[in-house]
Amino acid sequence: MATKKSGPKVAAQKQGARKPPAIPKPAVSITAQDDTRIIALDLQRAELSDAMKAYFAKCDEKLGFVPNVLQAYAFDNAKLEAFVAMYNDLMLAPSGLSKLEREMIAVAVSAHNRCYYCLVAHGAAVRALSGDPTLGELMVMNYRAAALSKRQRTMLDFAVKLTAEPFAIEEEDREALRQAGFSDRDIWDIGAVAGFYNMSNRIASATDMRPNTVYHTQAR
Repeated sequence: MATKKSGPKVAAQKQGARKPPAIPKPAVSITAQDDTRIIALDLQRAELSDAMKAYFAKCDEKLGFVPNVLQAYAFDNAKLEAFVAMYNDLMLAPSGLSKLEREMIAVAVSAHNRCYYCLVAHGAAVRALSGDPTLGELMVMNYRAAALSKRQRTMLDFAVKLTAEPFAIEEEDREALRQAGFSDRDIWDIGAVAGFYNMSNRIASATDMRPNTVYHTQAR
């Protein structure tokens, strides 16, 4: 009796007849879609002062949400008030630096520190304030690749050097800022904003702070 041959062609046909294995869908992290997960620490919300309750309500009215960084600090009203006061003074009060420039410092510092929360939140702010989504992306990835003015590039070089090698800042670094058009008061503000975001980056990283999902789609 002749035996049925099973050569390469037949084997290939049999293999081709099989259904390919199903490709599993990638799991979506709950932190990418659930704003109730803010930090990795189990801290109970404190009783907020009337001022902070009003501040949260104002954020909700103007932004449509309360930034998660504020929610994270809400376990301690005193710490929350101190954070809000410092943020408002550095980022919103009158300064020789524009609001966009201050946000650019926040992003450049956060990019060096690889702070997920601040890159998402302040990257959105750069996109919104500049009206240039591409600039926002470049700032997050590598500000040196962006078409910046001499003033902006000198400012960010200083802020990043202050972040990476604060011990290496010398008078020539401050003089470079003066030559780019910054006053001595402006230099203070550059240093203060960079210092604030170095602190914020470390708190965000220590607690695995997660940004509000709405930031991802803002000003695109």
